[in-house]
Amino acid sequence: MIENARSLNIAAGLVLMVGIVYILGPLYLTVATASQSYEFMLRNGLAWYPGDQFFTNAAHIFTETSIPIQMFNSLVVAFGDALATCVLSLLSAYAIVYFRVRWAGVAFALILATIMLPIEIRVITTYQVASNVFSPVNALLDITGLNGLIAEYFGAPVKLEWSVLNTHFGLIAPLVAHGTGTFLFRQFFLTLPRDLFKAARMDGAGPIRFLFDILLPLSRTSFAALFVLTFLSGWTQYLWPLVAASTSDMQTAVVGLARLVPDSEGEIPDFPMIMAGAVIVSIIPLAMIALLQRYLVQGLTLTEK
Repeated sequence: MIENARSLNIAAGLVLMVGIVYILGPLYLTVATASQSYEFMLRNGLAWYPGDQFFTNAAHIFTETSIPIQMFNSLVVAFGDALATCVLSLLSAYAIVYFRVRWAGVAFALILATIMLPIEIRVITTYQVASNVFSPVNALLDITGLNGLIAEYFGAPVKLEWSVLNTHFGLIAPLVAHGTGTFLFRQFFLTLPRDLFKAARMDGAGPIRFLFDILLPLSRTSFAALFVLTFLSGWTQYLWPLVAASTSDMQTAVVGLARLVPDSEGEIPDFPMIMAGAVIVSIIPLAMIALLQRYLVQGLTLTEK
């Protein structure tokens, strides 16, 4: 018996159209406002139809603001965060699943605990460590009394200092401390047959060769998906780059966009220019998603063949 589902299809189509308008409406409003002039915005508010001033506003962004260099900083931070997270997550999940690691369950639980402590919660302590990476070592020397012995024999205690503030490494490293990738790869590895590792060992493949020749190709889609998620997370980071970078040349594009809004309450922000900057800043993550989406589709097609 074939049911007549025309009314259900119409209702589903209407819900889909409402969802599309809800998602794409703000994006259209952003692009339309970015293509208008500042005088038009003062007279009419946010634009509901496109104009002809987008390239003028974009040229203003590239010539009179720090957004271009900040976009480069965002690209370095997002790419470095995504690559480091994917590599470390793959290796840690590989060690937990395929190696006889003592206290592997405890280690995995501690890794998962980092999910409950995002950078926004531990920003103060992270800043203290980033301002001097060796501060825990100095504290340990003071607690154990070794600094007293060193001062007695050499005349001065040891005070190691290394600040990673206002550096790309300082912007990237705290973002990598997250256990989502390890959880993702661990769950995927557990779905693979256990005999796969034994068969590889029987064929003479060691742990390194098994990882690169067998496990990594099977994890391609998971790797790409995690890369996209962490890339977008690194690109849209606001609080940590705002705290860790004190100069405009080291801040990220999201922070730069927020800096375009004037501090004075009486001045009306140049929303067309800000919207044009938002569109420009969104191009790189959209291109990254499109590129990896194409790679994922091609990879799945080749796997099916």
